[in-house]
Amino acid sequence: MSGHSKWHNIQAKKGKADAARGKIFTKIGREIAIAVREGGANPESNGKLRDVIAKAKANNMPNDNIQRSIKKAAGEGSGTSYEEIVYEGYAPGGVAIICNIVTDNRNRTSADVRHIFDKNGGSLGTPGSVSYMFDNKGEFVVERGPGMDEDEMMMMALEAGAEDVKVQDDVFVIYCAPNDFSAVREALENQGLSFLSADKKMIPQNTVAVDDPDTVAKIEKLLDMLDENDDVADVYHNAELPEEEEEE
Repeated sequence: MSGHSKWHNIQAKKGKADAARGKIFTKIGREIAIAVREGGANPESNGKLRDVIAKAKANNMPNDNIQRSIKKAAGEGSGTSYEEIVYEGYAPGGVAIICNIVTDNRNRTSADVRHIFDKNGGSLGTPGSVSYMFDNKGEFVVERGPGMDEDEMMMMALEAGAEDVKVQDDVFVIYCAPNDFSAVREALENQGLSFLSADKKMIPQNTVAVDDPDTVAKIEKLLDMLDENDDVADVYHNAELPEEEEEE
């Protein structure tokens, strides 16, 4: 697996996200709505809903909010129907980007995403134009507490059905096949593990190093604008950007 995103960079991004927690909860609420529509409101019989709930908990979404979202999605006549779309494109510097969308208005979202790419020197591509550069994987991030041994974590993860474990800074990053995500998550939870994040992700096979300050600024602006859009659930890219200075 490529070490394309150092964990402290993920933490920095998560710090920004925490400032807009309501926005993240709104996005996860939409994913809950789709999961309930497809498989019902009972997590026991709806694996996709269980997975979204795990993602919600990893993002510190309160249980009351989760249950409220499930009840709202299960209620008749809620009036809003969401669909999932994937957009692929390029940022400046030849950086590949994949956007997972959850929207109630395809035309609005298409126009918004195209505007974000165009405004920041990027371009939208056709389906499949960049996704072949990424591997779809389940990813679990576990904080490395005192005394947690790498070999023991590897054995635990492999016994749970995972494919690989990487150590990044103070965390373990566990990868599995996307179809095994639910089973691996439940097996790890039964071992007493909790997750800093738990989600299916598109992991780049190779990264593109970007050093030019102007290009870096354009890429970061493009990514920030995508993150800020309510219809954009997840953004993946293969840029290797300069690491930000850590503040004391």
